[in-house]
Amino acid sequence: MTQPPAITHPRDPLHGITLETIVTSLVARHGWAELGTRVPIRCFRHHPTIKSSLTFLRKTPWARKRVEQMFVAELL
Repeated sequence: MTQPPAITHPRDPLHGITLETIVTSLVARHGWAELGTRVPIRCFRHHPTIKSSLTFLRKTPWARKRVEQMFVAELL
């Protein structure tokens, strides 16, 4: 028997990418100071860590959306 082909999501550039991967990638490219300038949230400006950022972004939809949009814009 053959298995059906894996379903891909060509219209969703974030499919399969974790929030941790997104934040880590943006920090590596821009640093915390630049992220705090682009997305003015406390977890990027004062004693930033990946853990605190992930906690905040998971609880705050508007901030998560801005971070994801920033990541997608850099993919294109």
